[in-house]
Amino acid sequence: MVFLNLKEGKDVGARVAKDFEVAIPSSLEEIASVERLAEKAADKMGFSEEEKDSIAIAVTEAVNNAILHGNKQDKQKQVRIKFLFEKERLTVKVKDQGEGFDPNKISDPLAPENLLKESGRGIFILSSLMDEVKFNFDQNGTEIILVKEKK
Repeated sequence: MVFLNLKEGKDVGARVAKDFEVAIPSSLEEIASVERLAEKAADKMGFSEEEKDSIAIAVTEAVNNAILHGNKQDKQKQVRIKFLFEKERLTVKVKDQGEGFDPNKISDPLAPENLLKESGRGIFILSSLMDEVKFNFDQNGTEIILVKEKK
């Protein structure tokens, strides 16, 4: 596993050759860098443009949720993002340092009473863009696991 520092240079994506991990502070200013990294990782695996877009949107949404809801934008807390490459699948693990949540208590975003709400669609979006979405909870935070299979 290679650990990349996003602050070292603008084009860390050029070094995306094998499994790697990055850690970012809980700041929304980091989202654009994470999105570019996700796009480069998906491109490296040869995903289609549509699949690359889905991966980038899903990773960005997961990191955004980790920053806002998990770490509550506490810049002393980090979000760790791991990219794991297999022959026909990309796995991305996003881990925050928050207290966690119960995914079973999340409201259905398609229910009539929720259609006009400004939030509450994150997990629904992730599930519609990725082939697998799983959660791990422990005393150190919440980890979301996103999997995309090559078609």
